[in-house]
Amino acid sequence: MESHYFDNAATTCLRPEVVSVMSEVLNNCYGNPSSSHSFGRQAKSQIENARKQIAESIGATASEIVFTSGGTEADNQILRAAVRDMGVTRIISSKIEHHAVSHTLDQLIVEYGLKVVFVDLHENGEVDVNHLQQLLEFQDGMTLVSLMHINNEIGVKIDLDEVAQLCKANGALFHSDTVQTIGHYHINMAQTPADFIVASAHKFHGPKGVGFAYIRKNTNLKPLIFGGSQERGHRAGTESVHNIIGMAKALEISLDKLEQEKKFITSLKVHFVNRITSELPDVRFNGDSDRADHNTYTLVNVCLPIPAEKAPLLLFQLDLKGIACSKGSACQSGSDAGSHVLSAILTKEELAKPSIRFSFSAMNTLAEIDFLVDVLKELSSPTA
Repeated sequence: MESHYFDNAATTCLRPEVVSVMSEVLNNCYGNPSSSHSFGRQAKSQIENARKQIAESIGATASEIVFTSGGTEADNQILRAAVRDMGVTRIISSKIEHHAVSHTLDQLIVEYGLKVVFVDLHENGEVDVNHLQQLLEFQDGMTLVSLMHINNEIGVKIDLDEVAQLCKANGALFHSDTVQTIGHYHINMAQTPADFIVASAHKFHGPKGVGFAYIRKNTNLKPLIFGGSQERGHRAGTESVHNIIGMAKALEISLDKLEQEKKFITSLKVHFVNRITSELPDVRFNGDSDRADHNTYTLVNVCLPIPAEKAPLLLFQLDLKGIACSKGSACQSGSDAGSHVLSAILTKEELAKPSIRFSFSAMNTLAEIDFLVDVLKELSSPTA
């Protein structure tokens, strides 16, 4: 049975070039970057070259890039340090943020008495910018806004520049979880006045277990992890040299091929939307994920016209057909809890129907899309 991978928002396969460069580092560059001898200096040089390369790719300086284990750690460090070190007493966020943000905010409420305010959302999950403006105009202590650029479940976007400018005009800090953005969109932090963004390499065909935080210069954040003086004191622990080099290579290739791959992936999404609406006219697209303007080109989240009693086994049935996809965030897999994102925008009746996220990459094909729609049509049949 052939396998068909449509869960790229959860993780992506490694590009062969990334595997190659990582293997080279593992074989030939095994020194500790903190060691002063030649082996250590070689490893340190590799890391700093990668840092400079990544910084230049997003319009930042090398000193603004801190390597982490991924987006979750980066989100935690930024939010906790903002409250602990920068005097932030109020955070404006939304009810559809990734759990790396929402669960951290829950903990900060317990530990520090942090005030968390949620911005209103439109029916499709888009942030109500007018309400955000009202919340920012109401002065209630040092404020940080934390809103993800692209939602990992329904693909809805914020205008990163607009929100960043709004925060700056009102004296608020701005943090955005850009895990679904980096490697898929061009970002220039020299033009976008956000204070913090984050990335995970495995979302753009790099290795798991590595990412980075962008921390704007002169922002005095203390580390989340204490120990040695690595990462200029921002993050203790011996750096994962091969993963960092792999991440830099993956980002380089993704950005070099961005326009070409974006065009192709968009064609896959459009083909999927056209075919499934033709075959299953009652299908719904959560978060208006069929749209091309306020939604990412990399995924769709569909509410299928399938009886509620069939919903629990749908992912299993798709898996039996060799189709990999997700009910929502991969971080929720194995949990009986429904999607907090869908719960924020759907009715109880809509939530009773199965909603599936299909996320695409340049490694998918139109033939796979046709196979996927054929299987969904088959499973939606009353006799299936």
